Amino acid sequence: MKEVEEFDKIIALSNELRWQIGDDFHDDLTEAIYADAAKIVKKTVVQNSQKGTLGIDAKIDSIVTSKIWGFPLMLFLLGFVLWLTIIGANYPSAMLSSLLLDIVHPFLKESTAAIGFPWWLSGFLVDGVYLAVAWVIAVMLPPMAIFFPLFTLLEDFGYLPRVAFNMDSLFKKSGAHGKQALTMSMGFGCNAAGVVATRIIDSPRERLIAIITNNFSLCNGRWPTQILLATIFIGAVVPETYSSIASLSAVVGIAVLGIFFMFFFSWALSKTVLKGEVSTFNLELPPYRTPVFWKTIYTSLIDRTLIVLWRAIVFAAPAGAVIWLICNITLGNESIAAHLVHSMDGFGFILGLNGVILLAYIVAIPANEIVIPTILMLTVMVTGISAGSGSGVMFELDSVSATADILKAGGWTLLTAINVMLFSLLHNPCSTTIYTIYKETKSLKWTVVASILPVIAGFIITFLVAQIWRIIF
Repeated sequence: MKEVEEFDKIIALSNELRWQIGDDFHDDLTEAIYADAAKIVKKTVVQNSQKGTLGIDAKIDSIVTSKIWGFPLMLFLLGFVLWLTIIGANYPSAMLSSLLLDIVHPFLKESTAAIGFPWWLSGFLVDGVYLAVAWVIAVMLPPMAIFFPLFTLLEDFGYLPRVAFNMDSLFKKSGAHGKQALTMSMGFGCNAAGVVATRIIDSPRERLIAIITNNFSLCNGRWPTQILLATIFIGAVVPETYSSIASLSAVVGIAVLGIFFMFFFSWALSKTVLKGEVSTFNLELPPYRTPVFWKTIYTSLIDRTLIVLWRAIVFAAPAGAVIWLICNITLGNESIAAHLVHSMDGFGFILGLNGVILLAYIVAIPANEIVIPTILMLTVMVTGISAGSGSGVMFELDSVSATADILKAGGWTLLTAINVMLFSLLHNPCSTTIYTIYKETKSLKWTVVASILPVIAGFIITFLVAQIWRIIF
């Protein structure tokens, strides 16, 4: 503590003064020092016989850092923040989606037609570039605008250092740093923000481990995919009374599996290419304090939400252009997208997936938010069923049952849904995160490792699940 450090300095100074001013003064000074020390001890050290004299901070810490209550409370708070984020984002996301997709998109199409744009230019700009950007804003902005302020409020309150304290031993066993608990938690909001947050880790080796494994935190761009597929397919295999519980359990299970993979790959990296001793660190538990609410909100929105959103938009725009082009440029009697889907179907079958899913994840690298709209659009294109607004136009449906009908028409089964949920967790980071990794590491090698490692894990896990599933069923 600060008081103890000052006390040590005073003792050293008094020993120096002893030789200069004599023993009498030294004895008086020493007596005064020990009197102050007694006051410090009385304030900070509690004996068993002094129950009930703990300060409010110590009382809170006795609960939040408890071996019994620390982890359950930590999981509850993280789950509560994620629940608020998901539930709270539904309404603004729906409003933004209605504005950007149902009002602005038709207006832009009519405007470009009135101006005299050729169909291909209107399609490229409006159905391609604009739609991709609109999807990212509608799906990404609301959850980030909720998660980051909540996370920052917990940080300002003083709780997050207690999370690092609780998880330090687990990360140490995996060869990582205790502060990775904080960057992992930040990754649940956005992996790019989680990568930036690794700056709090002083050890370059352990910071690199945290950067490489942060993608295993299920970011807000992947939650909608998990929830949709769990609702359609997982909830359907149990009685209707328990469908919500089954769906929720499946989504939570995927998130916990991601944490397991984070520990596993942290351990694997620390034993192979990133060998080294786990660094020790003194974790200061700051006093609890009331956050400055509006300042926290402003800072989290400007420094985290808007910066990350802007990077996502920059990468989403060209992705939308590519998606429209491959769906509208034909080779022979089929579009480039159709050729690519057919060529990937074989490999997709081995993984329990299909060509549509693989192509969607390739073209949607810039943003996880456009994976489901891209899958629906490609499925309609390949199957020829009536839905959507045309070739290369991404869409989503308000009805879960209507979405289920399209996916099942595309050959989806329970195995497909499970493996897409797994692959959604275990695939390459989005372009925003990849760019952020490069900016933070200044290394092309480690950026490639961080991008490829989850994909390899995804291929292995989905392959194993598909083969075991086919043997059993």
